[in-house]
Amino acid sequence: MPLLKKINQVLIVLLVLLACLLLHSSLKFSTQPKKAYRQSHGLTADLPAEEVETDDVVPVIICASEERTGATMATINSIISNTDSSVFFYIVTLRDAVKIARRYIEKTKLKGIQYKILEFNPMVLRGKVKPDSSRPDLLHPLNFVRFYLPLLGISHRRVIYVDDDVIVQGDIKDLYNIKLKTGHAAAFASDCDLPFTHEMVRSIGMQTTYMGFLDYRKQEVKDLAINPNHCSFNPGVFVAEIKEWKKQKITKQLERWMEENFRQNIYSSAMAGGVATPPMLIVFHDKYTALDPLWHVRHLGWSPNARYAESFLQGAQLLHWNGPFKPWNDPAVHSDLWKRWFIPDPSGRFTLTRPGSDS
Repeated sequence: MPLLKKINQVLIVLLVLLACLLLHSSLKFSTQPKKAYRQSHGLTADLPAEEVETDDVVPVIICASEERTGATMATINSIISNTDSSVFFYIVTLRDAVKIARRYIEKTKLKGIQYKILEFNPMVLRGKVKPDSSRPDLLHPLNFVRFYLPLLGISHRRVIYVDDDVIVQGDIKDLYNIKLKTGHAAAFASDCDLPFTHEMVRSIGMQTTYMGFLDYRKQEVKDLAINPNHCSFNPGVFVAEIKEWKKQKITKQLERWMEENFRQNIYSSAMAGGVATPPMLIVFHDKYTALDPLWHVRHLGWSPNARYAESFLQGAQLLHWNGPFKPWNDPAVHSDLWKRWFIPDPSGRFTLTRPGSDS
């Protein structure tokens, strides 16, 4: 009997030790920092284990190419300088520019911003984009990041996407808080929404309808039954509802039209001023919420001579130098409004080109 009692006591001690061991192992596992990787569609992003959505954080997605990192930093500087809100920047780049972007931030006044650098794998575009010599810059892989927002591993319910040739003069929180209509995955600015700009747009031969972006001689385009005179929109600035984007499989739809163009050439960068806009026009036709036009005053980069009234630009919330004449180069218009936000590149790679400059 004493022997049986002793055996029971030993068993109890062993059970207690086993329970403690299991508890310790569980705690160690749950508190270890995790490193997850998103590889869907060839995208790779180093992600934290958990990200909690908070209403007081404005998530902004912007790309940073090696040759235009300085432009990206000017955009970021303009955003943080005109808001009291907490902004988190997701800076998407290619592998060769990851260190360049990080150094630019850490060695300048931007070192205090909240940000994460995400690497985009251009292999995702294989079989979807064909070479075009008219404006090769428009075929840069980062131009298509906007198609893959839900695959970047970002947990926010809503995000703002902006191109790198943008300057924000208003409070970015106001753009973030726009009310999207039920069933809409994104909000864009219509190309017909601002009468003040119509005369300037016509003077530089800009297209503002679907006719300027799609080849209506192709049967695939005719089958869409989209009025060629329907107003287009510019996808260089938009607000996206990620849940609705996923629900409608927007990325899959965009890829389908990229692949269709690869086979049938239903649009081209020469016709459309880029191959990233037409798929967006098709997929979001009559399915987007209109932004306040002052939140996307564009076409500043389409002519070195056509100018807006300075008083009008002062009241604009966001300026976009879409087109070949960028404000960091010469010639360009209204470059003073961009230059005020420029932060010199600590590595000296990105430099401004001004009249009389050899660079």
